[in-house]
Amino acid sequence: MPIAVGIAFKRVARSYWFDPAGYELKEWDKVIVETTRGQEMGTVRIAPREIGDEDLQAPLKPILRPATPEDIDQYKQNLYLAKEAFGICKAKIAKHGLPMKLVNSEYAFDRTQLTFYFVAENRVDFRELVRDLAATFRTRIQLLQIGPRDQAKMMGGIGPCGLTLCCSTFLKEFTPISMKMAKDQSLFLNPVKVSGVCGKLMCCLQYEHEMYKDARTRLPRIGEVVRTPRGEGRVNDLNVLKEEVMVEFLDGTVMTFAAVELQWERRATTCACAAADASEGRDEEPAVDEEVPDTDAYL
Repeated sequence: MPIAVGIAFKRVARSYWFDPAGYELKEWDKVIVETTRGQEMGTVRIAPREIGDEDLQAPLKPILRPATPEDIDQYKQNLYLAKEAFGICKAKIAKHGLPMKLVNSEYAFDRTQLTFYFVAENRVDFRELVRDLAATFRTRIQLLQIGPRDQAKMMGGIGPCGLTLCCSTFLKEFTPISMKMAKDQSLFLNPVKVSGVCGKLMCCLQYEHEMYKDARTRLPRIGEVVRTPRGEGRVNDLNVLKEEVMVEFLDGTVMTFAAVELQWERRATTCACAAADASEGRDEEPAVDEEVPDTDAYL
C-alpha cells in the first residue's frame, strides 16, 4: 500500500492525499504542493501513513517541499494583497453595476491565479468584469459563485444556539438536510425555527437523526392502536429519547408506558424512513454540491 500524507488548504476543510516524497512530516507542518490551481501552501492534518488504493481518488502528487520561512512570509503577503484586491474588485463590481455580493478573495501561493468568491440571486454575466480585473492585476482571474452555506462558512458568525457556526468551526463537508429530519425529531416544522443564519436548514439537524431513526423502529406510530397492561388504546404522543408512549383509552384517560410494555403490529419502518429521507422535504439540492473551496480542484 502507498504511503500518503493528508494535506488541508483551509482551517476547516477536508484533507487531500499527497505523496510525502521522502520528507519527514508531522501534523501541523506547512508544506508546498502543486495543484491544478498552481502552487499552494497546505497544512499537514494527517501524518504519513499507509492507505488503501480504494481511498485514492487520483494518482498521488508529491510534496514539493516543506515550507520555508520565506514561503510563510510570501503566504502572509498574499493574504495582504488579496485583501487589497477585495476592495478593488468590490469597487469594480459597483462600477459595472452587477447584482452580486463579494464574499472573499484569495491568491494562489505563486500568484498565478486570483480567485474571487461571490453570491448572487441569479446567474451573473461577469465577462467584462473579468477582463477589467485581469488588466488590473495582470494574472489569471477566476470568479466563483457560491451558495449561502459556503458564504456562512467563509464569513463565520453566531448560530441560534449562541455558539459559533458549526460550518466555520469543525464541519469539513456539508451533507443534505431535509425537513424530514426535523419531523423525526418532533421539532417545530416552521422553517424559520429550524433554519440557520444562512437561511438554509440547520446542519445540526443531522447530528442525532440516525439515533432518532433507530429509536423509532422500536416505537409505534402516533394514532396506532396498541395493547397495554391496561387494555387497548390509541397512541397519543411519543417521547423518542426515553422510548415512552402516551396512550389514550376510550374513556379519555391518558397514560404513559415504556415501549417494551406494549404490543402492536410491527412494520418495516427502517425502509420506510430511508425512502422518506430520499423523497420528502429535500432542502433544495445537496449542499455539498455548492462547496467550492473544498472540492477536488486542488488535485
